[in-house]
Amino acid sequence: MSLTQRLSNPSDRKAVYDAIVEISNSMTRMEAERDLIRETLKDVATKYELPQKYTRTLAKIYHKQNFNEFKAEQSEVEDLYESISA
Repeated sequence: MSLTQRLSNPSDRKAVYDAIVEISNSMTRMEAERDLIRETLKDVATKYELPQKYTRTLAKIYHKQNFNEFKAEQSEVEDLYESISA
């Protein structure tokens, strides 16, 4: 059965179309949020002279609420680096 035959029912075609529209709307919102994040990072970098990579990292830690996990990973990376570079 071809793909177009699977969508021979008008109500099925409408449902798929509506789903595509909803996905597109969601993608538009995501793009807008990414733009807002970029602008906020620039504003913080300019106003407080904080590198954007640190502000982004802080925001990710805050969002995920995983500071202890972050610290543990950093410690592991430090130990690993020291073990291979010594």
